[in-house]
Amino acid sequence: MAITKFLKLVEIQTKAASMIPFLLGTVYALFRFHEFHAGHFALMLISLLSFDMATTAINNYYDYKKATKKHGYGYEHHNAIVKYQMNPAAVLGIIITLLLIAILAGILLFLQTGLLILLLGGLSFAVGILYSFGPIPISRMPLGEIFSGLFMGFVIIFISAYIHAGEKLATLTLNGETIVLQVQFVEVLLVFLLSIPAILGIANIMLANNICDMEDDIENKRYTLPVYIGKAPALMLFKIMYYAAYADLIVLGFMKVNPLILVLVLATVIPVGKNIKRFAAQPTKQHTFGLAVQNFILTNVARIAALSIAAWMTF
Repeated sequence: MAITKFLKLVEIQTKAASMIPFLLGTVYALFRFHEFHAGHFALMLISLLSFDMATTAINNYYDYKKATKKHGYGYEHHNAIVKYQMNPAAVLGIIITLLLIAILAGILLFLQTGLLILLLGGLSFAVGILYSFGPIPISRMPLGEIFSGLFMGFVIIFISAYIHAGEKLATLTLNGETIVLQVQFVEVLLVFLLSIPAILGIANIMLANNICDMEDDIENKRYTLPVYIGKAPALMLFKIMYYAAYADLIVLGFMKVNPLILVLVLATVIPVGKNIKRFAAQPTKQHTFGLAVQNFILTNVARIAALSIAAWMTF
């Protein structure tokens, strides 16, 4: 399979949704704990990227197999299997290969870090598969925004910080027949609060996607959140979640990030607001869906930059 077709199949342009939280958690560990382990970083990068590509390919494959409406913009142009006339058997082979790479790298990371990575990684793998596969995939229910936001936002950020900080965040040990979980509550809470822009930004990417696909989703029996609550309430929720994301600036201030740096982060609210208005005026895959991705990148890359500068200032 040509590399161009492969990149379209896995929708490589969407991988910012997992890579940005990964980098945010890494920078947070460097800022908060002054810890960085290159080997752990590399293994998580390989596992996370491979699994993210696999789940996207599964989603495209499942949509290809289950689609009722097989005409129109959404089906013919956005499903790479149809657009590039890919061999379904070859697509399955790619999915299996990517999953094996992700699992192998994940196991190596677990062996170097601890049981908590095995637990969280296994749970994330299960949710990722069930998101696109099974009798009722999560993506076909009004739960997609919640699951994608929490797992791709908070869980990825937590794991990417944990592989560097370890017991400074939490420990999971097996003593005989007893499993003992010890959590540094304040530290984990800070990670969660820091993750709010990523959680809400990723949820909004999913919400924007579902708003754009409402008509096709109804025909293909995908009962997503906008289908349940209606387009107008979905657009209002889309707007509210972006502005709510800026509440984490209070947390950054509590962690003594320089106020001038926080002003730079807050400044992103201007282009984000403009993108919200443009999307609400014309919510389509062709013209405005990319604005949700832009907003996610704007809000979270600004925080990565802020923590990077703050970390540099502490050395």
